[in-house]
Amino acid sequence: MKEVMAIIRFNKINITKRALVDAGFASITMLKTMGRGKGNVDYLLLAGAEGGHEEAISQLGPSLKLVPKRLITLVVPDDQVKTVVNTVIEVNRTENHGDGKIFVMPVLEAVRLRTGERGEDAIDSVVNVL
Repeated sequence: MKEVMAIIRFNKINITKRALVDAGFASITMLKTMGRGKGNVDYLLLAGAEGGHEEAISQLGPSLKLVPKRLITLVVPDDQVKTVVNTVIEVNRTENHGDGKIFVMPVLEAVRLRTGERGEDAIDSVVNVL
């Protein structure tokens, strides 16, 4: 099993959730977070970026402040990691600074509290979503 953790632009959360559900991954965890990469941010343009305007997002300039982001995490069987990663890339890649990052980490154990199932039996497998 692997945990796929994606840090994405805050305005991409709904399209990312829909793409993951359409790909069969309905079980996700999402957190609001703040962060920054090595690029700089001009907070004069941030208001426009918060409104979802891609032009403002791509023009953010120098500053050391943190930017609102979203963190999505999923635990999936090893053979489904590539699908999750490719799905997140497909809907989030703008080829501009700030598109985000994806991290893939091993998961040693999972336990479903309700049933006591362990390992891959404890995580949701790919589902057929209408």
